[in-house]
Amino acid sequence: MCFRRLAVLTILSYAVCGAQTPPAGSDTYEYGGQALSAQEREGRNTWYFWTGGGEKFWRYTAQITHGITDLLQYVDSRRRPERFKTLGVLNDPDCTQATAPDEFGLWMDVCKTVEIPGIPSQSSGVVGLRKFKNPRFDKFTWDVKKYMADPATVEPPYLIGMTCGFCHIGFNPLYPPKDPENPRWYNFSSAIGNQYFKEGTLFGLKLTPKDFRWHVADKQPAGTSDTSRFATDHIFNPNAINSIVYLADRPWHSETMADGTTRQVHHILKDGADSIGTAGASLRVYVNIGMCSDYWTTLHDPIAGTKMEQKPFRIDLARKDCADWRATEARMEGAEAFLKTITPARLPAEYVSKDAEQLARGAQAFAENCARCHSSKQPPAGTGDATAWYREAVKAPDFLDRNFLSNDRRVSVAEVGTNIGRAMATNATAGHVWEEFSSRTYKEQAPAAELKGLYNPVRPSKPINFQPPGGGRGYYRVPTLAGVWATAPYLHNNALGLFNGDPTVHGRLVAFNDAMEKMLWPERRPGVQSVWRTSEDSAVPLESGYQLKVPKGTPVHLFGNINAPQLQLLRNDNFFTRFIGFFVGRGLLNNVLLRNNLSPDFVVDRGHTFGSGLSDADKRALIEYVRTF
Repeated sequence: MCFRRLAVLTILSYAVCGAQTPPAGSDTYEYGGQALSAQEREGRNTWYFWTGGGEKFWRYTAQITHGITDLLQYVDSRRRPERFKTLGVLNDPDCTQATAPDEFGLWMDVCKTVEIPGIPSQSSGVVGLRKFKNPRFDKFTWDVKKYMADPATVEPPYLIGMTCGFCHIGFNPLYPPKDPENPRWYNFSSAIGNQYFKEGTLFGLKLTPKDFRWHVADKQPAGTSDTSRFATDHIFNPNAINSIVYLADRPWHSETMADGTTRQVHHILKDGADSIGTAGASLRVYVNIGMCSDYWTTLHDPIAGTKMEQKPFRIDLARKDCADWRATEARMEGAEAFLKTITPARLPAEYVSKDAEQLARGAQAFAENCARCHSSKQPPAGTGDATAWYREAVKAPDFLDRNFLSNDRRVSVAEVGTNIGRAMATNATAGHVWEEFSSRTYKEQAPAAELKGLYNPVRPSKPINFQPPGGGRGYYRVPTLAGVWATAPYLHNNALGLFNGDPTVHGRLVAFNDAMEKMLWPERRPGVQSVWRTSEDSAVPLESGYQLKVPKGTPVHLFGNINAPQLQLLRNDNFFTRFIGFFVGRGLLNNVLLRNNLSPDFVVDRGHTFGSGLSDADKRALIEYVRTF
């Protein structure tokens, strides 16, 4: 038997000894559902189909961006033949491309009716995006041409909401589709994370390269989500959409809550900021994708972040006044039960090294260089020589079973050495929007050590020294390595290694090998060449209508990490702003921008060089061992 708990795994991977024949009932989202309890099935439906009322927020987004971000235009059926290629999203197997516009002149996928118990919505044609009737639609004022030109001008017939599965459902690495544009349900894995999702296209739907925001969207790596885009913290920090596995075996940590009580919780976000428990973290995600938007949008300016300072989201108030919060909170126990069934897809045996000696050597290299952080199986308290304990532990045939492959602790950016962007996020610090979703323990962390010698793209001869602020910032949570063979590129921003867009086993292994080699041989990384730069002259549009010039080759983070209200000080088209614009156009204001940068770290693939001092033979052995995770 290849995996334990095979019955539960059926719904997730159908990875039965590498078999490629789909099981009976594989043409429905419920395939394998007989292996789940009633509670787990309800949790699966929540994960796949529940939007928490967020469709109202996405309508609001389409209005205030005038269509730059519009989920209704995003799901246009004419995109279906190349949705995976261009958008990185997954076509719903229960739908087909429209051959003509519908009665309202919109191109919507034609989908068979699938009744989801307790969830009144329809498929939009894209997995994780659900279609609802718009109660404010008036057929007598409807004009499709006006809507397509500017969604703010007229109410559409449909609203589109987002589920957790939109980002987290990805192609099953053991059952990849023959044609990524025409998948079947068994080709999906529930929580591997869609590492092919191109979020930048969603938030730059109508932008052109003349607009600086297009370059921000264009440089965002596939498989990442900038979770502080709403509410903005004015730091461009896209984060890998990690897989969710072994949730039942995830390490617990004692954290002090705001009221002084102590709870055992998991660390969820990249920096471990949402540290009040799994249910709290999940509810924060739902708010971030639109739940309780009538309240949430009064606490911050969700797009530009210029009109008001953030105010904390009050959980008690949301629970009292927001019906969607209460309805979603009631579903969290089932969602957690479902997620606890998920285990990683192990690499089929034919791809694993047959050299037992090499694998044993790799296990020892892992024990000595990686297990301290990347194992949930830790030495008992009082163990004198932890490394010696790991050396013996990895020899056990069940070492990888139910091993979360992370201690889930927070590590200082000064120790891990990776780009600091995500660790500088402010949303969960005191006084900010997610204040109540982070523990007192998080907020009272000591500031990380000063970072010295960061690359200066304005004056490379003058490296940057930067002291990370405190209040919780300056740390990364150790990610799991379970199933890591299938999820390259790496680091928190997917910036390390090749992205080839190939979901097959072979394609994933090509990406895995490239990323692992760059991980262990840092000299093979692009390094300073990895700085994200604009590819042509562009401009930052200010609220006054003035266009702040950005020359070709400007580091995206130079403008992308500036507190937006500071840029808006240049809001008047007068002599002063034209004079400043003249200097910006010649790069002479870059030093001013650099001094005010919220995260002055521009090399995106740096850091995490653990194991780089091993011999080449040990590195090769380690790579072969890690493939088995």
